[in-house]
Amino acid sequence: MLSTLGVVFPVFALILLGYLARRYNVLGPNAMSELNRFVVWLALPALLFDIMARTSWSTLWQPGFVAAFGVGSLALFAMTLMLRKAGGRPLADSSIDGLNAAYPNTGYMGFPLCLMALGPQSLPLVTIATIITVCVLFAAAIIFIEIGVQEERHPAKLAAKVGGALAKNPLLVAPALGALASGVGLTLPESIDSFLKLLGGAASPCALVALGLFLAQQGMVRGKDLNGTLLLVGLKLLALPVLVWLLATQVLRLSPLATHTAVVVAALPTGTGPFMLAEYYRRTARVTSATILFSTVLSVLTVSLYLAWIG
Repeated sequence: MLSTLGVVFPVFALILLGYLARRYNVLGPNAMSELNRFVVWLALPALLFDIMARTSWSTLWQPGFVAAFGVGSLALFAMTLMLRKAGGRPLADSSIDGLNAAYPNTGYMGFPLCLMALGPQSLPLVTIATIITVCVLFAAAIIFIEIGVQEERHPAKLAAKVGGALAKNPLLVAPALGALASGVGLTLPESIDSFLKLLGGAASPCALVALGLFLAQQGMVRGKDLNGTLLLVGLKLLALPVLVWLLATQVLRLSPLATHTAVVVAALPTGTGPFMLAEYYRRTARVTSATILFSTVLSVLTVSLYLAWIG
């Protein structure tokens, strides 16, 4: 449990830093939205491009692992979206809730935790899980959010509007360009590579500080929002790892290393991606911010229990 706590601590520290900076007026009331715009338009696109440009297609060829983790994540995303939509939530908000339930904090927590618990041989698999999470799952959520926020209801015009919005979205364009660069074998100059790493490295810390700023301004959830938060936390920390475990062991018969890596990554708390989308599309972020916070706290227990179970 101490090793898990050591990985989770920087997440808490950055959220707390943002919270205190707003409470003591070190950062002003507009800091949260401006910091989030920096992440969405600059830092995160650089990170996504860098991940895709440096990942060879041969590295990604792990069909069993991709199926277990990818199908599990997308299935839970879809089920949560439909469940929240049936409960009266708008499609855009339901899409963000689906992301809350299926978007693990792979990039920030997955690599150090799997390195300590499962060894360096697990890191290529964590890379695949990160790409599925921040590119495939993220893209699916953006598509449904765009459909939800467009006012046009004529199918052809709606498709045109959604397609145009997606073509201008930096969170989709950047990884697509990175995949293209990898596919054609483009080698980036060292200066460009350093630039992308510096800019992309700011994405997670800035998003966590922005989350702390938001919590300081909005306070904690209550009532109906609290019920929704507890539902999403339960789906994220329990339903997703169980679903991935069932696919890995009962359907696909993966190796122990691939199975444990997929389950540990699936059991990680909700990452900051849903919060960034909620702010970017100006949707309510109260449930999302609380889900990130609560799932991060409780994941110390759930991840530690799984690691203890597998020895």
